[in-house]
Amino acid sequence: MSDSSADRMARVDMLSEALPFMRRYAGETIVIKYGGHAMGDQDLADNFARDIVLLKQIGAFPIVVHGGGPQIGDMLKRLQIKSDFVDGLRVTGADTVEIVEMVLSGGINKGIVAAINRAGGRAIGLSGKDANLIRASKLGHKTRDSDSNIEKIIDLGFVGKPEEVNGQVLAELARTGVTPVIAPVGFDAAGNTYNINADTAAGAVASAVQAKRLLMLTDVAGVLDAKGKRIEDIAADTARRMINEGVIKGGMIPKIETCLEAVAAGVEAAVILDGRVPHAILLEIFTERGDGTLIRPG
Repeated sequence: MSDSSADRMARVDMLSEALPFMRRYAGETIVIKYGGHAMGDQDLADNFARDIVLLKQIGAFPIVVHGGGPQIGDMLKRLQIKSDFVDGLRVTGADTVEIVEMVLSGGINKGIVAAINRAGGRAIGLSGKDANLIRASKLGHKTRDSDSNIEKIIDLGFVGKPEEVNGQVLAELARTGVTPVIAPVGFDAAGNTYNINADTAAGAVASAVQAKRLLMLTDVAGVLDAKGKRIEDIAADTARRMINEGVIKGGMIPKIETCLEAVAAGVEAAVILDGRVPHAILLEIFTERGDGTLIRPG
């Protein structure tokens, strides 16, 4: 058998493996949190757009929720607006939240929409303000002084947390065949604008629409065990124990907690994926072993 014939048979085997997974996700909602290195690299960004279009073509309903921390930071520097962080959270004053909304809703959001449309899709950009999509409230944050061990409440300004996601709006978009791309900007009854962590927003959206999968694109291979090896599948109670034992630590903790909240709210499973891998979404959805760490109830 020639090399070209072998290559063709390999592609046939790949497509054959993917077929049952295409059937599994046809008609199902998949929420994808998009951010990190995958969003900053043009080749990966183009691959991401094509992957979203392919999900739509097989009959799935993808919903994209994106971040934009580095881009916000760059714009604040250009405008010479000081930006402070507390425990990894950006303190967002009245002047800063205007820039946050401009960058997320006006810049990044429309760039992702345009990329999906160029790839043959039909995407529409939204923020949490559109159609009352994400109602939010001010996020209270506590920190502990390392010297005195006294707990203090820190005012982060216009940093919010989702209180309610209007899933009906997203269901209506699903019937029209349009892919929503959501900027994590919310509002409250008084008209205040809030900057919401993209991971948290994606988890809230997935819970509201009872998604089949919540895919969290990150800059790591997945959840690692004590020996540094990627865990392919983990139950919720085991994940909680690993947090308590310090195996899961640092910035991975809030991502895992978002996933645990989502599966507890009815999402079938959540997956931590390495967005630096080309077509990571397709490898996760259309292969038996997947390419990240799947977190399921239990």
